Amino acid sequence: MQISKLSIIIPAYNEARTIHLILDKVRDVQLIGNIQKEVIIVNDCSSDNTEDAILAYQFDHPEIDINYYKHEINQGKGAALHTGIKAASGEFLIIQDADLEYDPDEYNIILKPVVNGFADVVYGSRFMGGKPHRILFFWHSIGNKFLTFLSNMFTNLNLTDMETCYKLFRTSIIQQTPLNEKRFGFEPEVTAKIARIPNIRIYEVGISYYGRTYAEGKKIGWKDGVRAIYCIIKYGLLNRYKSKKITTQHIPQESEKAYID
Repeated sequence: MQISKLSIIIPAYNEARTIHLILDKVRDVQLIGNIQKEVIIVNDCSSDNTEDAILAYQFDHPEIDINYYKHEINQGKGAALHTGIKAASGEFLIIQDADLEYDPDEYNIILKPVVNGFADVVYGSRFMGGKPHRILFFWHSIGNKFLTFLSNMFTNLNLTDMETCYKLFRTSIIQQTPLNEKRFGFEPEVTAKIARIPNIRIYEVGISYYGRTYAEGKKIGWKDGVRAIYCIIKYGLLNRYKSKKITTQHIPQESEKAYID
């Protein structure tokens, strides 16, 4: 499949120290098929110098297509992603955290199932393949695997990493998907809703993971895990029979309409 542009959505909150590093990596990666990059940064009302760092980088690198958005109040990662998704103009979009836990050099691994015409959605899994992974917290990994297992029960998918940051979507699909969760509930919500689109083609590929400790700035905590369980049940079970029609022109002709919550 021919893709002309990939939108890279970067939600940022208090990432002044590292935002330039991840932008350097995004700038340097050469995408397969001569795909161009659109970088969309959404500053979720950071209390540090994140905005200054972004604007300075934007000024110093006019050759990069960077679109900057700012929330006037802190709303959460999910809300920042909602803003970025609405602004995306590429045929596909990918989510990129502003820290250094995920490596943009692996965009091409995630893009390959799409470019080869197999996928509409691709998840990058930290728990499959032979890529390097930083060894961190046992209970955190168990929590991630439990949330993925619980999500799979309701979606009937066989994902290994529902909570991964690296999610690639066909833009026309995700822009028509009504999303409500403003914080870390985004992951189970979007997974539940995407899974219910008839004939959707979801793939998963192995990626590396360079995790941060809480001292290094990791923000997710146990309360977010509790919220994720609530969202899995809410969007996977309680809302199953409420539907909203969206058009998905890429879906095979036998099912040109998709119905999701």
